Amino acid sequence: MLEAQQEAAIDGILFVDENQNILSYNQHFVELWQISESVIETRDEQQFLTSIISQLTNSPKFVNEVENLYNDVEKSVRDEIDLGDGRTFECYCAPVNSAEGEYFGRVWYFRDITERKQAEAKLRQQTQELENALQKLQNAQVQLIQSEKMSSLGQLVAGIAHEINNPVNFIDANLKYAQEYFDDLLKLIKIYQNDSLENLQAEEFIQEIEFDYLQEDLPNIISSMKTGAKRIGEIVLSLRTFSRLDEAEFKIIDIHESIDSTLMVLQNSLEPKSERVAIVVTKEFNELPLVECFAGKLNQVFLNILNNAIYALEEAIKNHKFLGNKYPHIHISTKLIQQNTVQISIVDNGCGIPENNLNKLFDPFFTTKPVGQGTGLGLSISYQIIVEQHKGQLNCISTVGEGTEFQIQVPVKETGK
Repeated sequence: MLEAQQEAAIDGILFVDENQNILSYNQHFVELWQISESVIETRDEQQFLTSIISQLTNSPKFVNEVENLYNDVEKSVRDEIDLGDGRTFECYCAPVNSAEGEYFGRVWYFRDITERKQAEAKLRQQTQELENALQKLQNAQVQLIQSEKMSSLGQLVAGIAHEINNPVNFIDANLKYAQEYFDDLLKLIKIYQNDSLENLQAEEFIQEIEFDYLQEDLPNIISSMKTGAKRIGEIVLSLRTFSRLDEAEFKIIDIHESIDSTLMVLQNSLEPKSERVAIVVTKEFNELPLVECFAGKLNQVFLNILNNAIYALEEAIKNHKFLGNKYPHIHISTKLIQQNTVQISIVDNGCGIPENNLNKLFDPFFTTKPVGQGTGLGLSISYQIIVEQHKGQLNCISTVGEGTEFQIQVPVKETGK
């Protein structure tokens, strides 16, 4: 019955007595290990062991485990062993004791788990491929959503700029003629004034309207209106530059114009509010060549990073960091490095970023903002735009309590373009 059970087992089974002599084995054991008939006839465990060891990929480890087992008669072990022909066996060895605990030897079980291991490896590979595909899908979805938002913003800004531009052009064009007409009227009034010195009613009205002051102040008013119209024109131009957000093509642009247009869009966020002082922005623009890039997407990066800097400064203001002569400050500088790379640095003097958050900063959906105030997409998308689409670099340097610097590096002309 024992022999029948051994032969019916799905495992290769080997019994060894306390003197390391082979007592019994089944046919499946011989087939698994492909042991020759001459070795079988010896029934010498050492020859069996030598035959087994010759087939292993890591025989020293196996020999060491066997020695440990025979030195510790109470020990059991379960392990996986790899063979040189590509197969993998699951190995289990346990002591054989009588009911009274007397040691009689050991029993070895070997099972071929090659197909199972291959299936597990294939499953792991498929799982990894699915995870990669899901990650790509999520990234694509994130980019699509963000691109749609930024495209809509670009269209909105372009529409507003267009609507403002028409009346501003009308006002600016007519101010010139209005000044000429006012000048002519003033001359005419002076002529009438000289001819009507005896007219007491006219003299009284001249005194009433403070005609001398009117002659002096009216040109100033016209000049101020011209300055205002010119300023509105500059704002419209910045809005038009920023509205390139929905452009996907490679374009040659002036980096400084893009930064200025983004600051114009964020002007309201920088101005003083009832609960805080104004955020001061200083610029240190060095001479740069024109850069070939995705203009709209680069504007998107500037917008995301500047928005984060503004948020960081607002949090620092809430924490009463800026007392005395201190004030919230953003410094933007540009320079040419490595002859063919433009670096844009955006530095704030907020509270800084903790070190344990720095390595997660560009991960999708990672945010330290309260729910509803941040999606965790801005910096992740900015990283993809700079690193993957422009073959540049986006780095963050931060010290808690001192502030944060984002360094954007983009090639003047992408390699291969």
